[in-house]
Amino acid sequence: MSKIAVIGVTENVGREILTFLEADGVPADNVIALEPKSPLGNLVSYGEDDELDVFNLDNFDFSQADIAIFATTEEIAKRYLPKAKAKNIKIIDCSGATFADTDVPMIVAGLNDEHIKNAKHNIVSIPSALTTQMLLPLAKVNETFGLKRLIASAYISTSVYGKDAMDELFNQTRKIYMNTTLVDDEQVFKKQIAFNVLPQVGEFIGEETKFEWMVNAETKKVLNGNMKVHANCAFVPVFIGAALYVNAECVNEVDVDKIRNEMKKTKGVVVFDKQVDGGYVSLNDVQGEDDIYVSRLRQDLSVENGFSFWCVADNLRASVAKNAFNVMKLLLKN
Repeated sequence: MSKIAVIGVTENVGREILTFLEADGVPADNVIALEPKSPLGNLVSYGEDDELDVFNLDNFDFSQADIAIFATTEEIAKRYLPKAKAKNIKIIDCSGATFADTDVPMIVAGLNDEHIKNAKHNIVSIPSALTTQMLLPLAKVNETFGLKRLIASAYISTSVYGKDAMDELFNQTRKIYMNTTLVDDEQVFKKQIAFNVLPQVGEFIGEETKFEWMVNAETKKVLNGNMKVHANCAFVPVFIGAALYVNAECVNEVDVDKIRNEMKKTKGVVVFDKQVDGGYVSLNDVQGEDDIYVSRLRQDLSVENGFSFWCVADNLRASVAKNAFNVMKLLLKN
């Protein structure tokens, strides 16, 4: 069995990748847990009964692994990816560090699996959670109706910024109930996040933020086309998950019932759409879930051949870790 190195095991996405590996029956001896500057004796849980030693990434010999999954920041990935590449092993990049490389395909498993043949150096990149969450429900819809334009309004949890951001939300919420000043707890977001909505996710790149740019650029790379995409991203005071309202415009005449059926055929997508009070899936419902949930599917009469839908997912688990796990299987098969 292949040796799998997971880099970033103490971060949110890295831990979720470990849960997929353990659930798939990968023995602990076949998983190498790595973290920069990891001290001797550092451990991470692997399922209910096992623990893995977390080895120091700085002096790790990548020839010990068959495949490496980088569930790290872009900065760390850029620093250590060349070491892994030099050992000619298979690499999955969840960080975005290889986005601009033309010979590194970006894969959403179940949507553009055939692009894996373009991985000339055995490196595959994974799009951001938002892009996967938006595009997977549209996989078969695009084949039938031909997507032309997408507008995404995203409501994103604090987990995108990691543990410090989640702690900041928790501490602010506690202090508000205790009627205590928040001055010392506005470090990650620079503005109050508790009981608030912040229309900035990532630093500004001109008029848009990094995450808005990413949704646009990643969609075009995944679909290998010049589709028009516009994204609006905001942080909401939630620990885990992401929600999207998506407006889609197609080349061919749309039929919402047919679109619903196409989405139901897509593995990893659950359509729960009832026109009654509470007949939809909310962010609170999807934490720890493996699938992307679609609700509020309806025709958009403001444009020709348009429709819209609401979708929610556990951004760490369903939209990134699961995709990385499925792409790993594709890479090992090839």
